[in-house]
Amino acid sequence: MKKILTLLIIQKEDKILLGLKKHGFGMGKWNGFGGKVNKGETIEDAAQRELLEESGLVVQSMEKIGVLNFVWQGNPEIWEVNIFKAHEFIGQPQETEEMRPRWFLLKDIPFEAMWPDDKHWLPLFLENKKFKGIFLFNQSNVIESYNLYES
Repeated sequence: MKKILTLLIIQKEDKILLGLKKHGFGMGKWNGFGGKVNKGETIEDAAQRELLEESGLVVQSMEKIGVLNFVWQGNPEIWEVNIFKAHEFIGQPQETEEMRPRWFLLKDIPFEAMWPDDKHWLPLFLENKKFKGIFLFNQSNVIESYNLYES
């Protein structure tokens, strides 16, 4: 069983926009903006909708740069996360019920307060390298194994 999700990160020169998740799955972690794809929605539409809902921003153009599959031991569901990068947007980041956006200099990305897989794939993302991978987590959200490669 596969669940299709999106993740969109805005990179502007020497900084990226992340959001602090305020509740629910991933609460207290910095992440890109995204979520599930609704029925009848393309992954691109879902990425744009989630960015708007979580930050108040409207993306002008974006590029799909990666696909990651996440698996948790003891759970048959696979999360397929389609990762997008955007440079151009309209508006100013706004705190929402779900996320608190903040710009980070690339040298100051808070990996210690992010999902543990981010430190593996985010460098490829920042270098504009397309990638695919799979991460296996245990039930404590610790990475048991992973396979990541440029595509």
